[in-house]
Amino acid sequence: MTTITTQSSHATLINVFTVAPDRAHALAQLLTEATEEVMAHVPGFVSANIHVSTDGTRVVNYAQWASAEAFTAMQADPTAQVHMRAAAELADGFDPHLYTVESVHERDAV
Repeated sequence: MTTITTQSSHATLINVFTVAPDRAHALAQLLTEATEEVMAHVPGFVSANIHVSTDGTRVVNYAQWASAEAFTAMQADPTAQVHMRAAAELADGFDPHLYTVESVHERDAV
């Protein structure tokens, strides 16, 4: 389960794909299937959330890995690379970066 907290040991990947609106849902489906079939079984995987912008021009993968090293190891995995290439082919571009959580804000329950 995704847990967003400051001072977490997790490495947070945010990968923003730019995509033609007519391919946004196909890309989201591909990322979902890749997560369920491959990424979720790679050591160090914690969670992933796939988002599609309301205008269909962006697909975002918000994923958590146990560490930056686990994320790097996944990138070198040949099976994972097949899915990453397929996603890159559907997208016009992509911009993956690892992040730290600097602050979390919630509204108090009413």
